[in-house]
Order: sequence, then C-alpha cells, then structure tokens
Amino acid sequence: MKGTYLRFYVHERRRRGSEPLYDWLLRKAKALGIHGGSAFRAIAGYGRHGVMHEQRFFELSADLTVEVEFVVSDEQAALLLDTVSQEGIHIVYSKLPAEFGVIEGED
Repeated sequence: MKGTYLRFYVHERRRRGSEPLYDWLLRKAKALGIHGGSAFRAIAGYGRHGVMHEQRFFELSADLTVEVEFVVSDEQAALLLDTVSQEGIHIVYSKLPAEFGVIEGED
C-alpha cells in the first residue's frame, strides 16, 4: 500500500490538559481510527534554537524529544494533521511518502 509516514516531535514535558502530549497524540489517533502508532524517546538532540538536550547517567533530563510516528493512508495523515491544527497545538512534524504492508508468516 502507498501512504504517508507521519512523525511528530514533542518534548516529553509538554502536556495537553492533564496528559503528556505524546499520549494525547496516540489516543487521538486511535480515536480517529488509525490502527497503530508509536512513541520513541530520544537519547540526545537539539532543535531549532540549538539547545542540546541529552540524557546522562547522573542527570536524567526530563525534557528530551519524543518522536510519535504513524504509517497511515494519506487521508488519515490529513485527518490527524487537521485535528492537531484545530486544537491549536504548536508542533513540529515531518511527512514522507511511504509504502507499507504485512508479510504473512506462520507465527
């Protein structure tokens, strides 16, 4: 299938109401009928302001980037982006063409 690889970048401290923004994105996507999504915590990185954030053994930063990603149809990507926009959330995202499917096996 052809579709869209959609990734959002959020700081793990960001919240939407009482829940982390990455949880809100996953929950909202599920409510929209998107069948899967994942959130991954970065170990280091910097954004457009050039501030380095990294996790170290003795100082566990709680402001690292969380990447929330979905591989979806073009229509689902547009729906999720519209939903986030309508909520007035300031967020960075990337959107790339994707090919995806399922390999059937015995397991």
